[in-house]
Amino acid sequence: MYDVLKKTEKERSAYKVIGIEEEVEAPETQIAEAPGEDSVAPEAMSPISATPDPIALDALLARCRATDWMPNTKTMLFFGSDEPLGGAEEFRTLRTQLFHLREKQPLRRILVTSSVPKEGRSFVAANLALAMARQAGCRVLLIDADLRHPSLHSALGTSATPGLSEYLLDETEEFDIIQRGQMGSLFFIASGRSVSGQAEVVGNGRLKFLLERLEPIFDWIIIDSPSAMVSDSSLMATFCEGILMVVRSNSTPFDIVRKARQRFPYERLLGVVLNKVPAGV
Repeated sequence: MYDVLKKTEKERSAYKVIGIEEEVEAPETQIAEAPGEDSVAPEAMSPISATPDPIALDALLARCRATDWMPNTKTMLFFGSDEPLGGAEEFRTLRTQLFHLREKQPLRRILVTSSVPKEGRSFVAANLALAMARQAGCRVLLIDADLRHPSLHSALGTSATPGLSEYLLDETEEFDIIQRGQMGSLFFIASGRSVSGQAEVVGNGRLKFLLERLEPIFDWIIIDSPSAMVSDSSLMATFCEGILMVVRSNSTPFDIVRKARQRFPYERLLGVVLNKVPAGV
């Protein structure tokens, strides 16, 4: 297993990778189109303190929707078993490297993307969030921002609505779309109902505002985005301090990965997660 995310002091052109041995990706869902709607300026909403006190923070989190999750334990590695599962230790290593990296630079919002679909991007985003939420006192928000082919609600065994799309269309408020399940420190925003004009919906300003409002509440915000070749992904990357690229081992051509990398701000690329690595490699 290679090291991940240790940037060199003198040269930033070399990327480290971490290998994940096993991955079973939740099936992609078919997306139907629905008409878009005009949005209201998010500035009209009341602010959240940048440093909420513990009592105020608990009161805010209590407003999140309590839901019963029925996670797929084949893909969600940290639910329902104390047995060592393939890939779990690699996610712990990835978590540690991100915590170390945050000591050197601002890092709270992380976009998880891939060059093409079906590389295990959602699997990595979900299990990274789960690994972080197992740290004592660490509150983590996982967002399914793939409005085209969402899958995280299926992996977690919960409802897809109301979710991100309803918020972006100004149909609901932020605490109405945040779910809290059995793991008390992990919170989830599902994709929401299917919409048309996804790039325009993502770019209407409300996603950026949502992240800025919720950042004081959570230690980490992990965003599962569409693949890099979709315009939504590069737009979302401008709202995040760090980007992780997921690459499927022995599958994705190098030139495609290189083209995908070029769609993101170079200084925000944290590294590469090599997924589906054969056991023993």
